[in-house]
Amino acid sequence: MSNPFSRLCKVRLHFFKEVDNLPSRPMEEDAPQGKNEEEEFNTGPLSVLMMSVKNNTQVLINCRNNRKLLGRVRAFDRHCNMVLENVREMWTEVPRVMCLGFETCAKRLHLPKLFMVILQVPKTGKGKKKAVAVNKDRFISKMFLRGDSVIIVLRNPK
Repeated sequence: MSNPFSRLCKVRLHFFKEVDNLPSRPMEEDAPQGKNEEEEFNTGPLSVLMMSVKNNTQVLINCRNNRKLLGRVRAFDRHCNMVLENVREMWTEVPRVMCLGFETCAKRLHLPKLFMVILQVPKTGKGKKKAVAVNKDRFISKMFLRGDSVIIVLRNPK
């Protein structure tokens, strides 16, 4: 009766012998696919990214986190992973309203009504308060963007 460990070692040894016998050069089927991929980058949907890399132009990228990126593409792949430079990230934030009214704030802060700080928030409808959206942005000199977060890529019209 054979030992299961020795059987496993034989299988591993056979696998490594097969790996050693693989050709070191790329197979014939792989070479045309490289040309086909390059041709697809130049003519297909990814041509927007290819032209941005060649001409050093800006693109606007809409991301899944509801942020926009305006920057220059240095490199990309078929998954839309990108290396970007001089990126301006833009998004909108809605501040949360802390106080609902004079009495509520005074009770929460245990302060008299005279010492309260009142937030200026426009009212909409039946006395409901609505916060004002604030546009924010930041500059990022170099970044890697994972392709699964990309929704759309637009070239900068100049």
